[in-house]
Amino acid sequence: MRNAFLETLYELALEDERVTFITGDLGFRVVEKFMENRPKQFLNAGVAEQNMTGIAVGMALSGRICCTYSIANFPTLRCLEHIRNDVCYHDADVKIVSVGGGFAYGAASVTHHAMEDLGVMRCLPNLTVIAPGDPVETRAATRAIIAQKGPVYLRLGKAGEPTVHAGEIDFRIGKAIRLREGNDATLISTGGMLWTAGKAAEQLAKAGIQVRVLSMHTLKPLDVEAVLAAARETGALLTLEEHSVVGGLGSAVAETLAEQLELKVPFKRLGVPNAFSPHIGAQDYMLTKHGLSPEAVAQSVTDFLKVARRPPQAADGGGDSKKAMS
Repeated sequence: MRNAFLETLYELALEDERVTFITGDLGFRVVEKFMENRPKQFLNAGVAEQNMTGIAVGMALSGRICCTYSIANFPTLRCLEHIRNDVCYHDADVKIVSVGGGFAYGAASVTHHAMEDLGVMRCLPNLTVIAPGDPVETRAATRAIIAQKGPVYLRLGKAGEPTVHAGEIDFRIGKAIRLREGNDATLISTGGMLWTAGKAAEQLAKAGIQVRVLSMHTLKPLDVEAVLAAARETGALLTLEEHSVVGGLGSAVAETLAEQLELKVPFKRLGVPNAFSPHIGAQDYMLTKHGLSPEAVAQSVTDFLKVARRPPQAADGGGDSKKAMS
């Protein structure tokens, strides 16, 4: 995803001299082409992410389209007050880009585990929040956020993520992409979990469980219609994210469902517990430890559907309790 973003942004910078890339001393070996060929549109702010954000706002208010860039927690949590008061309050044309969302830097431990960023950024006024699912979505998202005026948070993986979409896609901010059809359940994914969702759905299909897969690349604004359609048309909803189950995609979908007075559907969040991970290791290892491998996700869907399909008495522990009490 990182390379797809940088390549696309460089192409856009060649087309529009307002496009400016500001890095927090990160990305070398992949940003040299931008630095050497468009020096007036490139700036290394150093390991000073708050300053990077302030510089971007000043340049944006002077007519630039600025992208700040660093490892996920650093251009977001470290700069939160600057983002709120400078970027969002002034509705500045700043795109906050994080690389290494989730456990991409898993071996670097908790300081580099981005588990809260989507929830925190989703709370900020005026801020669009996007987490593309693969390099194809990343290229489309990069073009879309540069074309859209105003603040955006773009959350990326690191590098080497598999391509999920076979061809061109209809990418629109705020509109989910339906990757797979199914009516037994819907698996709503955001960010790099899209490949996992697709693989889990393939495994479930072999067991006779047909799962709809949605790529919810935009968390804010959420595609409410896609969520409600899935709730009406499939037997259960599950969200899947490489993020805390608190505040991110699962919370956004739960909020949507909770406000529907007449629409009831079994719902479950799949993600990371709201706790600091006791594990340290490569991304695949971390995902496996937290039950986010394709096999574990498929098993979670299977187990949840068994519970969701039980009669109410069976789900409550069985028996006619009122009759037994009398």
